[in-house]
Amino acid sequence: MLGLSLFVTSLVFGFLTARHFIEMDAIVRERFEGRLFRVPSKVLSAPTILYPGLDWKQIDLRGALRRLGYREAASAQGLALGRYHWSDRRVTVHRRPFEHPSRAEPARVIAMRMAGPIIEEMRDAQTGREIGAVFLEPELVGSYYGPTHEQRELARLDSVPAHLVEAVIAVEDQRFMTHPGIDWRRIGGALIANLKAGGITQGGSTLTQQLAKNFFLTPDRKLWRKVQEATMAVIMEARYDKELILEAYLNEIYLGQRGGTAIHGVGEGARLYFGKNVRDLALHESALIAALIQSPNWLSPHRQPDRAQTRRDLVLKLMREQGRISEGAYQRAVAQRLRVATVTPEPREARYFLDALQRQLPDFYDGGTLATEGLQIYSTLDLRMQRLATRTLVEELERLEKAHESLAAKGSEVLQGCIIALRPQTGEVLALAGGRSYSRSQYDRCSQARRPAGSVFKPFVYLTAIQNGTLTLGDWLDDSPLEVPVPGGKWTPRNFDRKFHGRVPARTALEKSYNVAAARLGQQVGIDRVAKMAHSLGIESTLPRVPSLAIGAADLAPIELARAYATIANGGIRPRIRTFEDVVDPAGGTVERQPITFDRVIDGGSAYLVTSMLEGVVNQGTAASLRRQGLAGPIAGKTGTSNDYKDAWFVGFTPELVVVVWVGFDTPRNLGLASSRVALPVWARFMKEVTGGRIRGRFLRPPEVVELEIHPESGALALAGCPERRSELYLRGTEPAATCPEWSSRPRNPEGGGRRGWLERLFDDILGPEAP
Repeated sequence: MLGLSLFVTSLVFGFLTARHFIEMDAIVRERFEGRLFRVPSKVLSAPTILYPGLDWKQIDLRGALRRLGYREAASAQGLALGRYHWSDRRVTVHRRPFEHPSRAEPARVIAMRMAGPIIEEMRDAQTGREIGAVFLEPELVGSYYGPTHEQRELARLDSVPAHLVEAVIAVEDQRFMTHPGIDWRRIGGALIANLKAGGITQGGSTLTQQLAKNFFLTPDRKLWRKVQEATMAVIMEARYDKELILEAYLNEIYLGQRGGTAIHGVGEGARLYFGKNVRDLALHESALIAALIQSPNWLSPHRQPDRAQTRRDLVLKLMREQGRISEGAYQRAVAQRLRVATVTPEPREARYFLDALQRQLPDFYDGGTLATEGLQIYSTLDLRMQRLATRTLVEELERLEKAHESLAAKGSEVLQGCIIALRPQTGEVLALAGGRSYSRSQYDRCSQARRPAGSVFKPFVYLTAIQNGTLTLGDWLDDSPLEVPVPGGKWTPRNFDRKFHGRVPARTALEKSYNVAAARLGQQVGIDRVAKMAHSLGIESTLPRVPSLAIGAADLAPIELARAYATIANGGIRPRIRTFEDVVDPAGGTVERQPITFDRVIDGGSAYLVTSMLEGVVNQGTAASLRRQGLAGPIAGKTGTSNDYKDAWFVGFTPELVVVVWVGFDTPRNLGLASSRVALPVWARFMKEVTGGRIRGRFLRPPEVVELEIHPESGALALAGCPERRSELYLRGTEPAATCPEWSSRPRNPEGGGRRGWLERLFDDILGPEAP
């Protein structure tokens, strides 16, 4: 009977044990034969370009080097890779090599001569050759995380230095290459040490057991969990080779924190602590990485450098004692001071931009894909400009709230705003701040919100009239009372100052933002034509075919206005909005590309004339306060205040940049102030910080635009003897037909006769027309 009981018990135990092994084996196989790691996709900024004449303070060069993990050296002599030396007159950087989809940059020692804040000269320190321009690596903008908020850079075993592998094995599992997953000698030694100490002071887990715990189990120390850990370790060793297990371990180990992000794996650890690729680690650096595995936060070299160095030196000692390094290598490594890169928390200023970028990606790049595939997305973002946009928006909204009672918060409703900056030639989004706090509201007011455009829409009316020959810049407009029949009655537009101004120059009408003049011009050219013009410039929202469209009765997104104004700034060539250049998979292959695309939608001459009118808005119109705030150089722009003061806009551009600012409340309410006192100061501060107050370049006049002198009152061509004159711009063929003195009454011929040159018409006036 006893024998039967033992047999049955053994049978049941064997069955349960086999079942346990089968279950554990299925779990191990599912992980190892599926996706080993879920790696968040990283978004990188546009590379920083350095060149002679650049203001290094404006681009925060020193800050950029630190954020990229470069470490400052005491001397420029023998400067190691990833180090820089900074003095008043000379800065030397040993730039690391990096791959970008558009270029491959080798390692290079760059010597820069400084003259105050300006880079005066750049040379290759090794060859002495002068350098015209050089790129620094892209900076990390952010990552698309899953629920665990972990970051790792996967490293293949053959790319990991041998001394790092030896360091890890020496301190964590010196018999790793020979045991079957469990090291009985280590378990016995740990048991004796713990009995002597009266508590748990040593662990007996092998490297494979640690991997099993991290992959499949909880960190508690219950007996059953240890049995599961040992079982899985044995299964892993039986099924897979040592190299695969070691590579998985090196990519899994926890090595510390970057802000709220957990850093896993030696690839990301090398970036965190040394700002370099794991393959470039020196022996003493590899020893520190291995040292931190025991307790990364307690041994943090940033907070506890003495502890970290002591542990690092212990690892080096073990490597020497186990014959993994020579005595000379040990002595050289242990003599190295502990030097680590500055920890730069992942930027938080770009969350709105990351969301906008994700919306531009094809549909199959959903949240799950981005959180697991380990893609590298090369964005268009200028990270410095993004930081300035975020800071400017937050601080200026706070200032406005304090300065104006009408803008103060009511309950949870606070003043909001957005800033978006584009490069007009390419459509690249350089900065996007979609609100004052992403953590409180993820609603992107730059691309998701649509608000009444107000007067920032008016340039499209003037452009339509110029393009179809209805208007020249020398013409006058009628700003007298207007009534337009509409369903249910009449529409009677009014000006901001509640006055009518009669006959006004076209330039003045736009500079002073007269509603009635713009509304009448809209009626003359036709609202359908105005709407078509707006759509051709890049407006995608539905536009109501109503008379008030001419003065901005349309709900538009700031990003749409940015594109439309970029088309004008770009000489009539409409760019496609771009937030990224390339998406690259972990193997380095490009899987998605967003090329630069553009279309000619209006002639360059018409675009230039509207640009000239918008320069007048800044120089002597509703945006003239920009000049008083210290901004010099070519700026064109337009203020806009929607009906009942519920939205404040300023859209402005330079030869290199288009920036849109919107300020208002999410639930529309009266701001009590015009845009020149709300949105314009935000724009001015942002541009001043971006440029230092000096706007580069100039708006290039196309050959189809000519500059003539005209009689201001009549618009006639001013000849010798004309009592008054001023300069004005015209498209060739639309020059004035009349002259001053002896004004001619001949109007411009819209069928083409008026497009003859003014010299030919002058000879006709003097000599008489040619005989037919």
